[in-house]
Amino acid sequence: MFAAVDLGSNSFRLHIGEPAGGRMHIVRTARDPIRLAAGLDSENMLSETAMRTALRCLEDFRRILDEYQLDAVRVVATNTMRVAKNADVLLPLAEQAIGYPIEIISGEEEGRLIYMGVARAIERLDERRLVIDIGGGSTEVIAGTGADIGLVESFGIGTQPQTRAYFADGRITQRNFDAAVTAARARFEDAAAAYQAQGWDAAYGSSGTMRAISEVISRNAIGDGTVSQASLHALRDILLELGHVDAFNMPGVKRERVPVMVGGLTVLIGAMQELKVTRLQAINAGLRLGVLSDLELRANRRDRRDAAIRSCMGRFRVDTQRALRTAGIATLLYERLQPQLDNHRHYLAWSAMLHETGLAISMTGAHKHGAYIVEHADLGGFTTREQRMLATFVLGQKGNLRKVREALVEPDVARALLALRLAVVLMHARADNDLDGLRLRMKGRIEIDLPRELLAKHPTLAPWFEKEEGFWGDVGIGFQVR
Repeated sequence: MFAAVDLGSNSFRLHIGEPAGGRMHIVRTARDPIRLAAGLDSENMLSETAMRTALRCLEDFRRILDEYQLDAVRVVATNTMRVAKNADVLLPLAEQAIGYPIEIISGEEEGRLIYMGVARAIERLDERRLVIDIGGGSTEVIAGTGADIGLVESFGIGTQPQTRAYFADGRITQRNFDAAVTAARARFEDAAAAYQAQGWDAAYGSSGTMRAISEVISRNAIGDGTVSQASLHALRDILLELGHVDAFNMPGVKRERVPVMVGGLTVLIGAMQELKVTRLQAINAGLRLGVLSDLELRANRRDRRDAAIRSCMGRFRVDTQRALRTAGIATLLYERLQPQLDNHRHYLAWSAMLHETGLAISMTGAHKHGAYIVEHADLGGFTTREQRMLATFVLGQKGNLRKVREALVEPDVARALLALRLAVVLMHARADNDLDGLRLRMKGRIEIDLPRELLAKHPTLAPWFEKEEGFWGDVGIGFQVR
């Protein structure tokens, strides 16, 4: 049984799911429309009130999670937490409130998870589809076929900024509505050609706002009753005639959600016009189902992060055999160092696979170039925090250790970094097949037992070990070779 918690800009939501018979059965849901994005001021600072509301909601969610025996829980935060300048203040308090780590995911990762959820719900392997998800702070647009994604982008436009910028006083006029749609079109126009080149057989809308718009149209027989451009314009005309959000009282949307729906409508009209989507279908699937599906894949040892690493290696023309060999040696040495926990094994192997990405830029300072690439590359399935960890390992693979001093406070990180540094030099010295007699210990200090014949056979190892003694000494860790 898995749990997905989505800290969205409009609402915080929780899904608990149990996979059975190839389906993900949702056994519990919870939602709190806290409107986190509305708590952002003009300088993107979250208000104290917004943060208190968020913490109260997370405490409620924790009580729900505690009722179940869960195999894995993933908590993801989206656009508002990405842009809030004081997110670092809220994050540790929020993690304490819910009792689990919180991942502030990138817009692209959000889009990928949304598409995974839609693909899991539809299960048409050959269908070319376009998915649009209009959230409180951003809009994700994804094109793909079956379970495979062809193009994913996150656009910095959502219901909350649209409502705040054009309908703050609740009035709906031709002028402010047209201005809102034009602003939305401008966000999508540069990407339109790329999406149209992908093509699609069907288009879907996956957000709560999208479902609200669809519900209003169908229940009130607006336009042709579907989410088509004609129906959206008919809904617009009704809103213009009413003139104010408070005057809207049609079945399908709660009164407090009308301002959000109006802002979302302008984004949807702009997106459909620019992308040339004539009609789409609102679907009750998206981010949370994608997170649950991703957790199931990881549990079944089909981690899509492996595919992201391979893709990055191909993009930067990494020597696959060298990368695999380095990862194998690093993992072997890490095991010999007897880590206290097993939390860093995957990250060590992945960073070893990517340790030479910087060579695509220059041999000089390749580890620095590589660290930048790994931290900022589009690696599907990885959180920002995870990519920073990989980048730390890649940066620390050689040279002085002062640049990664803070990470070395955690003993198992220090062990992993030592294993990677040793693996890299053993590969470079072509000593990777002579490891049987190599002994390692790291308990307060590093002790390495080297067979004499190893040094005799690979003379370039001796000067490297001499340098390592100084590097580790600079960060207060003793280093002894015997």
